[in-house]
Amino acid sequence: MYNQQNNKSLNAFRKAAEAGEFLITAEVAPPKGGDPSHMLSMAATLKGRVHAVNITDGSRAVLRMSPLPASIILLQHGIEPICQMACRDRNRIGLQADLMGAYALGIHNVLALTGDPVKAGDNPDAKGVFDLEAVRLLQAIDKLNHGFDYNDKPLGDGSLDLFPGAAVDPQCPSWSGLQRRFERKLQAGAQFFQSQLITDFERLDKFMDQIAAGCDKPILAGIFLLKSAKNARFINRAVPGVNIPEHIIERLEGAKDPLEEGIKIAAEQVQIARQLCQGVHMMAVKREDLIAPILNLAGVKPIGELVTV
Repeated sequence: MYNQQNNKSLNAFRKAAEAGEFLITAEVAPPKGGDPSHMLSMAATLKGRVHAVNITDGSRAVLRMSPLPASIILLQHGIEPICQMACRDRNRIGLQADLMGAYALGIHNVLALTGDPVKAGDNPDAKGVFDLEAVRLLQAIDKLNHGFDYNDKPLGDGSLDLFPGAAVDPQCPSWSGLQRRFERKLQAGAQFFQSQLITDFERLDKFMDQIAAGCDKPILAGIFLLKSAKNARFINRAVPGVNIPEHIIERLEGAKDPLEEGIKIAAEQVQIARQLCQGVHMMAVKREDLIAPILNLAGVKPIGELVTV
């Protein structure tokens, strides 16, 4: 079992973020059951290519293993996790308890999320909690880091030192709403931001220039591997706020090998993102083994060879 002392060497993500390096993270889903072997095999392909691996927390409100034990399993195999925590399924007591446990077990990176609505998932009759939402969860983390609980009562057994992040959607149709939400998350203590799937890079450029400029926190653009035209159309239908352009769908549809074309598209998007922000967050559902080839095609060197931006 890892502990605080022997786990310090795995805190690469925070060090890279604070040093201004170009950051690379990737998303891996926990198992739907008790066998983590597939999760581990996918995460193992990312060693040396990403600074940290996000473990999702009931993404799309679909039942999977809790991100906390899944993150611990990655840690035990020398892979630095970013443990996502959503407010949908736990109240403030449960969330703070899990944050304390995560820190004690050497998990320092946390992505604070409100969580997808229950109705979107495979247990639509479940009751959503939403005692907190992402901004107030960030505030709770900040208080824990300063030695207090959410009610401003001192922690009797030591403060935490978590590195909290938040989600951002530069393609949000409400520009004022996007700015207001981003600023609130900054004020609440977010130290990095991972974006939703990006298809409109002009919009990302505008966001970086008009909203994120001067915030001095890393923004990681979400890059998604599209496997086929059918896959792209499904995402347009099923994922709120995402609009994959028709020209990309047509490109996938006309390709001899749609998956290979999807890899090329993702690599091109990584290259664009490198000119706009401080990192990329890679998403390749069930094909995380293709993330390294995408980075290779994009000309992104292994982690030890990356330079600051």
